[in-house]
Amino acid sequence: MKRYLCSIIIGMVVILSIGTYYVKVASSASSLPKYTFKTLEGSDKELDPVIINASLQNGSNFYEPLTIESNTTTYESEKSYLENLTGRQNQQIETLVKEHRSFMRGKDSISSLYEDDDFLAYAWVNSDGEMEAKFDIGLLEKKDEEETSFQIELPNQGRILNADVRDVQLVRSKLQVLTMNDVNSNNEKQTKEVHLYTIDVANKKVLSDKTLVSETFTDPDQVDFEMPIDVAPSQPNNMVFISLIKGVNHEDGFEEKLKESKLLSYNYETEKLETVKKESLSLDMARAGFADGKNLYAVEMKSGKYRIKTFDLSSQTLTSDTELDIAANKEEQYTAAFKNGRVYFLLNGMNQEGLLTYKPAKLLISDIKTGKTLYKGETVINKKNSKSFELYIDDLEIK
Repeated sequence: MKRYLCSIIIGMVVILSIGTYYVKVASSASSLPKYTFKTLEGSDKELDPVIINASLQNGSNFYEPLTIESNTTTYESEKSYLENLTGRQNQQIETLVKEHRSFMRGKDSISSLYEDDDFLAYAWVNSDGEMEAKFDIGLLEKKDEEETSFQIELPNQGRILNADVRDVQLVRSKLQVLTMNDVNSNNEKQTKEVHLYTIDVANKKVLSDKTLVSETFTDPDQVDFEMPIDVAPSQPNNMVFISLIKGVNHEDGFEEKLKESKLLSYNYETEKLETVKKESLSLDMARAGFADGKNLYAVEMKSGKYRIKTFDLSSQTLTSDTELDIAANKEEQYTAAFKNGRVYFLLNGMNQEGLLTYKPAKLLISDIKTGKTLYKGETVINKKNSKSFELYIDDLEIK
């Protein structure tokens, strides 16, 4: 009886402790400012799919992550224990986990996933630090929920220091995995490569290892590869852009060799790697651009306004050039997202060095093709003492 009584007392103490903790958390969160968007133009229904991840800070004394979703502020301390345990997840990853929980277990890299109407595929390079690098491969047939998963050795793994998966596609029933690799040159030289691995999932083997680009250099020379921001990374995509950046590291910083840098395109269907003509699309626009598999959207500041240039990826031609109804500010950072024919454009009240200018964050939602404003608003706060806090916006997601 004493044993049971002791267990009951311990249980009550635990329950009271947890209850006290959440009461304190709720009380603390209720004292923090709530941020919402005041509608200046258009319909506030356009805000429904908008998710803004940010943090509230007060110097070095206070830091609290928050999310503004469907125009409602939620602090991390207000979320459940399980929600905080999983941490902040990419919205697309979160959706896939809800729809295919078993298959998605342990998979949290959106660039390693591919999804169409029939299949969900996954490819990741798993290394144990002893040069025994392997592919983790997974394929889910949606119709019958049949899963295939296996590991397979990375070809020529002895020369690879690191392999970063950047894109996964399913082409003619074969998995195409694009990686950026750091290669062991066995001397003072460094080598970086872009590889395309073709994997036969049915027979669980690598059919080919194709080196698309290989660049060897010696310090202080530097080579790097960049890709535009993929706004639909798990969706089918026939073409990718790769920026080849060459330069020199000086004591006062990096100096790019513009004449040697170039923009490359690779077509999965035709298997062609081509150099994009600079008059079609500039390097700067491509690097700062947003791709969705069909188009690349580049943001340009011109004549005091922001413009969205839309390039068709297959023809590499400019299909639209629209002006946004929002004043350009060279001192202010912007975050953009593209989905469902809309551009979501957020001026976040911070300058290029990340310092707050204490201005409300401004959100504009426009039709990409016409530039028509569908929504315009700015943040307002419900606390008088909110000026002592600083709102730092991390990223913008669209459901």
